[in-house]
Amino acid sequence: MFDIIKEDIKTVFERDPAAKSVIEVILCYPGFHAILLHRLAHVFYRHNLTLIARIISQINRFFTGIEIHPGAKIGKRFFIDHGMGVVIGETAEIGDDVTLYQGVTLGGTGKEKGKRHPTLGSNIVVGAGAKVLGPVTIGDNSKIGAGAVVLKNVPPNSTVVGVPGKAVVREKINFAEADFTKVDLNHHLLPDPVADMMKSLQKKIETLEMRIAFLEKELNSKTG
Repeated sequence: MFDIIKEDIKTVFERDPAAKSVIEVILCYPGFHAILLHRLAHVFYRHNLTLIARIISQINRFFTGIEIHPGAKIGKRFFIDHGMGVVIGETAEIGDDVTLYQGVTLGGTGKEKGKRHPTLGSNIVVGAGAKVLGPVTIGDNSKIGAGAVVLKNVPPNSTVVGVPGKAVVREKINFAEADFTKVDLNHHLLPDPVADMMKSLQKKIETLEMRIAFLEKELNSKTG
């Protein structure tokens, strides 16, 4: 348990440049408090002591503003930055080295039983206000842009933007050289597939205009 706590504290320093000291992290970081209380609640949940687990999760929500169902499975080096308004559902599964920003929802759809919340792979960043809904799978090494609404599976090494979310596969990763313990937090550097399409259409229009002007010039020279 102490090793896990040390790892969680180390994770805060790696991903938040505002962290100044261990005491500050222990006393003032709601994301750190939330994951500690969740790990405790999850132990009770796995032993079918669901009422105690839910009470702990509600205490967690009251003090941190972060709601994590005790049934959610969360991997190592999980980090919630700021955290207010984060909601993680019962059947959500989160891999290692995942970062969530404020206002993120890993929610369910419908009233069916069983798996109804998202599964996030490892080395994933989910931007502020993003919503990932339903039993979808987010592939490893992906980014979800701020405000995106994800309703479909996302392949590995992708960036998702927009409402509904559109996945753009990034360049292939050299797995032999990649360091997956270092999370890429540049979630503001996102592609814009709509803008890219508009630029492509603009180039085609310019080409067509040039072609029409050339044909008109040829026609005028022949008739003149």
